[in-house]
Amino acid sequence: MRGFTLALAPALALCAGGLVAAPALAQEIGMSPLSALQQSLHLNAQQEAAWKVYRQQAGAPQQAQGRRQAAAKMLPKLTAPQRMDLIEAEMRQEMVDLQKQSQALKTFYATLSPEQQRTFDKQTLPPAQGQGQAPGQ
Repeated sequence: MRGFTLALAPALALCAGGLVAAPALAQEIGMSPLSALQQSLHLNAQQEAAWKVYRQQAGAPQQAQGRRQAAAKMLPKLTAPQRMDLIEAEMRQEMVDLQKQSQALKTFYATLSPEQQRTFDKQTLPPAQGQGQAPGQ
């Protein structure tokens, strides 16, 4: 399962980390990253409906965690070909989840004004590689 988890790590980081506001900002103001993002966007009533759908889909990676844990528990009991089949099935489901998240994001994003889109883009940008590390590390 470790190789399976490591293979999915970049995609899962994008799903989970790329869809939420900058964690440092949220921590500074004492709220969840998604709540901080919602507040900074100053959504109107029409945008709130799309926000709810987006927020449900943005939470999907956490909901999928139970499925991944169940698969991990099954792996030691399976033959190598069965393990590969399970991993393939998990990856297909991860792709379906990602596509749902992507559609919800695009639908919500289309409701935003250009200024709100810039705010969203800035707050959902994943941190640069090595950000926060001292030089030479």
